[in-house]
Amino acid sequence: MNTKQAVLCGYYGFGNGGDEALLATLLQMLPAHVTPIVLSNNPEKTAKTYGIRSINRWNSLDVLRSLRQSQAFIFGGGSLLQDATSLKSVLYYCGLIGLAQGMGLKTIAWAQGLGPLKTVFGQQLARRALSQCQGITVRDGGSAKILEQWKLPYSVTADPVWALESLAVPELADLPMPRLAVVVRTHPQFTEARIQTFIQALQDFQKATDLFVLLVPFHLPQDVALSKQIAEALGDKAQLLLIEEPRRLKGVFRGVDYTLAMRFHGVLMAASEGSVLWGLSYDPKVKQLLQDIQAPGCSLDELPDHQTLCRIWLEHYANGSALSEIQRASWADRAKINAAMLRDVLD
Repeated sequence: MNTKQAVLCGYYGFGNGGDEALLATLLQMLPAHVTPIVLSNNPEKTAKTYGIRSINRWNSLDVLRSLRQSQAFIFGGGSLLQDATSLKSVLYYCGLIGLAQGMGLKTIAWAQGLGPLKTVFGQQLARRALSQCQGITVRDGGSAKILEQWKLPYSVTADPVWALESLAVPELADLPMPRLAVVVRTHPQFTEARIQTFIQALQDFQKATDLFVLLVPFHLPQDVALSKQIAEALGDKAQLLLIEEPRRLKGVFRGVDYTLAMRFHGVLMAASEGSVLWGLSYDPKVKQLLQDIQAPGCSLDELPDHQTLCRIWLEHYANGSALSEIQRASWADRAKINAAMLRDVLD
């Protein structure tokens, strides 16, 4: 089989654990005869972490040279084609997709979570870029609905990280049990008043259960200050856990009994590794994931007082259940459709 070179493009090298997990899964799923070049915001770190070639995503000459040397362009995964805050994201990614297509590369839209696309211009850019792709997979029904409206072919899968092979985290063995993982992030609606409500509920919950709390920031350094604030409020019953390697980050959730998570991939990794979980939703994609896996939670703007919140957690901790092995295997099998599409297009 002829070897190929593929340029991999996503939100890589920005320190976001979810996007790094997507990259790790893409590298895991890539056919053996395909050599990757990863566009990254931090190419030196990306190259060292994954043992692959990486170039600066902002260096136009290097990007152009890499495209000329390659036969495929793989775009994904996650919520990259969106204009919720500005057009910059959709302009950048659609520009690269169009450039790759103009140079004759096979282009793949991999594990997309489309939108929100609020502007007509953003919609037109995304539709035009995707219409010329040789393969498209989407990770959710909302994205599928958009492609249905655009009359573009696609396959519905699941987020690829369901299929990421996790690694055990040996340092957990030295920490007290039972354990609670907390994955939070800053957000305009997560006001200081709501943060204090969350902390008070967590203090009461920890006292009632004697859970040892692990604060697990996913986006470094953005999530660290808030995680540290919560850890300090809990004193010696909590610890900040900084893990960047995606397989080990996912493996953290093997070793915890309960998870409280805001971030999409925090929810997903906890579910995938068999942790009982409760979600705090700041975005429709988190709410949808919680519904898909039938896990409880609430939206930031519906956060109750700390006594009610603690009572909800206690009841769920006592009576809730994790996804079964069969359910987790089913989600992983759906995620592997993303690998099958890569083989179909690249072989």
